[in-house]
Amino acid sequence: MKKQVLHSRRHHKRVDDPPGVLIYWRCGHSEDTSRVRDISVGGVFIETKKSLPIGATVQLNFLVEDGGIDAKATVRYILPGVGVGLQFKNVRTEDQDHFAAMMRRIHAQLH
Repeated sequence: MKKQVLHSRRHHKRVDDPPGVLIYWRCGHSEDTSRVRDISVGGVFIETKKSLPIGATVQLNFLVEDGGIDAKATVRYILPGVGVGLQFKNVRTEDQDHFAAMMRRIHAQLH
């Protein structure tokens, strides 16, 4: 019997339950502060019971020790009652060093 190999569509390594990472977000008339369930350089999954439309743009503000980080993302998928998967569109130019520092810190805490 042949074993089927499932390939992930992810292009970047994901970190589950990163410590000390919260996000304040806004999308249309919805806004909230959410815990980050997982993150990679390509996107983030945030916990929220709010439903956001697929394809909508979300303004993100990371609440982390690495400094202010503002970014925009697109809603890629929704797990109703659990959260939403977001793909980063861009990180504000002046925040890119802070974003890189946050990702290094998260990866270092896991090893």
